[in-house]
Amino acid sequence: MWKDFDPARVTLASPDPQAFRPPNQPKNVLQVGLPTNFKAARFDGAAATALLRNLEAAIEAARFDPGDGAIEIPVKLKVHDSVFVPLAKWPMLMAGNYRCIRRDDMISIKDAVHANVDTSRDVYDWVWKLCAALGADDDDMVPFEKYAKAAESLGNPSSAARALFGGAEHIERVDCLVRRIARQQGFESETLDEIVRLVDERLGKNRSADGLP
Repeated sequence: MWKDFDPARVTLASPDPQAFRPPNQPKNVLQVGLPTNFKAARFDGAAATALLRNLEAAIEAARFDPGDGAIEIPVKLKVHDSVFVPLAKWPMLMAGNYRCIRRDDMISIKDAVHANVDTSRDVYDWVWKLCAALGADDDDMVPFEKYAKAAESLGNPSSAARALFGGAEHIERVDCLVRRIARQQGFESETLDEIVRLVDERLGKNRSADGLP
């Protein structure tokens, strides 16, 4: 299937606003738990990148009237020249989102990050170093302190955790992606191995509950 993909028309994006689709809502309804910005990297070609720039400008100029006066859209699209900027989400996912998943239950992102800040910082820094090994600059990344502060307001489990404990048989496996790329670069992390193992176990239970092998 990949033979028809043009790499010049593929780029990276990062949903930093902690956006998720609320249950029992249409697919075009997106709830934002933390109103930061969507980050997208440029395309290889100028014409395709211009499309992103136009979207960025249109969202910046848009106004919404909730009934008491027009306001800016609180979540914007930011287009970056560095293709590594969206990878700044990886340390957040590994230090917070996927660590919401425990053997028998799930916890909030806030608790996943702040129950043991030293461990959270260690895994965050480890993924940061992996991104740097791939070519990211420090300016492309988000400091741990800034992320930890934002995590204080994230009182719900991540969407990945909610999906797993809601019976999902498949979820987005960024944990596996990061681990595979890390091993290619000679990086190893016991914390990441534990994350992958817990997700595998929960998926196995969900599939067994439906009689799947």
